[in-house]
Amino acid sequence: MDLKESCESEAIRESTSVVGMGSLGPLGPSSSGSSVSSSWPAFAQRSTLHGLRHIFPYGGGGSSSSSSSAHSARRGGRFSAARRLLWTAALLAGVFLLALESSERLAYFLSYPHVTSVDAVVSGSLVFPAVTVCNLNAYRFSRLTRNDLYHAGELLELLDVHLQIPEPHLAEPHVLAFLTERANFSAGYRPKPFSMHEFSERVGHDLQEMMLYCRFQGQECSHQDFSTVFTRYGKCYMFNGPEEGKNLRTTMKGGTGNGLEIMLDIQQDEYLPVWGETEETAFEAGIRVQIHSQAEPPFVHELGFGVAPGFQTFVATQEQRLTYLPPPWGECVSQAQESGFFPVYSVTACRIECETRYIVENCNCRMVHMPGDSPYCTPEQYKDCAEPALAALSAEESSSCICRTPCNMTRYNKELSMVKIPSKTSARYLEKKFNRSEKYITDNILVLDVFFEALNYETIEQKKAYEVAGLLGDIGGQMGLFIGASILTILELFDYAYEVVKERLLDLLSREEEEESHGEDVSTCDPVVNHSETISHTVSVPLQTTLGTLEEIAC
Repeated sequence: MDLKESCESEAIRESTSVVGMGSLGPLGPSSSGSSVSSSWPAFAQRSTLHGLRHIFPYGGGGSSSSSSSAHSARRGGRFSAARRLLWTAALLAGVFLLALESSERLAYFLSYPHVTSVDAVVSGSLVFPAVTVCNLNAYRFSRLTRNDLYHAGELLELLDVHLQIPEPHLAEPHVLAFLTERANFSAGYRPKPFSMHEFSERVGHDLQEMMLYCRFQGQECSHQDFSTVFTRYGKCYMFNGPEEGKNLRTTMKGGTGNGLEIMLDIQQDEYLPVWGETEETAFEAGIRVQIHSQAEPPFVHELGFGVAPGFQTFVATQEQRLTYLPPPWGECVSQAQESGFFPVYSVTACRIECETRYIVENCNCRMVHMPGDSPYCTPEQYKDCAEPALAALSAEESSSCICRTPCNMTRYNKELSMVKIPSKTSARYLEKKFNRSEKYITDNILVLDVFFEALNYETIEQKKAYEVAGLLGDIGGQMGLFIGASILTILELFDYAYEVVKERLLDLLSREEEEESHGEDVSTCDPVVNHSETISHTVSVPLQTTLGTLEEIAC
């Protein structure tokens, strides 16, 4: 009897569940709410994406089927097929325009554009630039010795390969006499060791002899305020260069008289005689000047300007601080090369390093103006290898020696003006002061005046024209304009997808649980059938019929 009672109670509970299914639907109240939340028309109704609710109308879930049907009929009349079609076309057009404009903005962003801003900044003081001065004549003729002519006479084009004077009839009498005396190599002549670096140091023009006076900001200066550097012009001199233990000179005023003013004698009488168009002799007379930052080495033969004798040249300069962008917006570099010749990267440093490596690799030596610890080239290596290799490098430099612009650099704009010296009234005074003739003063003496035009500097800076914030702002504006959406609308779509996936998974799990519980119920109630058949002999027919009905419901 206990088994019968348990089976009857279980059958009653199952019958009640069946009645509930008929009134609430197959999923019950909670399942119905979940289905409504994951319904696409319901999502379209509450979504912030404009137009979606007009394409997918939602009637809602009423308490009775009649009210729901009436509401759906009214909604269906309100949203006719033609109207829904027009809204669909409008939404698709908005999505298309959004994709078109967004792709254009994205393509512009990936082109990495930049803009250049220019600004003038007033400063209380400015570091005075480095000023490098070179005589256009590299070697003094009167300082050549017999040993110099023996080793470097052919390089200087003063002697031929047989150490003889070429075309002596073209030489001036005093030049011919000098060469005849110094180039007399008897059979017993023994040459001494020769070094191009020592030769350039000794035979190059001496600034102490060239300088007639020097002033910086009205104060006296001398040749000791200049340091010796070697360039393609030989021995040169740098004012206000980077030196250990010395502070860089600054200026707190602009205009002439507040910078560097020097008077030089270029010593044309010491210029090498010209036998033809050669590399080591100059047709010009004067000096070559470069105004540059202390962070970059001089590159006078390409970046310098000429100053002629017989004139006072005024150079008004302005400092420019340039900032470039690295790739992909620009092509600047900021790190020095691995050779370590120069601590700061610059275009001139890169060029000098490239030339040095090329000459060392091809000639196993370096020229006097090149950095490093390789041995200096001999005059024969200069003539046969170094100078031809350097000319070849300049011809193919675009492919074998690429020097990019540094990300930060300082340069100086220049405005030149000049007046003739000496004047007729000052010529006699200068003749007495320097014990030189007026013609010598006109042919050899010059004045160089370098100063800041104003006590300010100019900044030229490259900036990113279009960054991520601008891209997101433009795309967000297009989304709001064409489809009335925002980033939260995208989150709504993800949230809807999450709800759909969650509901599907819950449905799948509930079905598996129902199947398992149904199998367990059938196995539990199997003995009841046999028991009822046994009891049916002792009970009345109506009770047996009732039990049979309950057993069918329960099992």
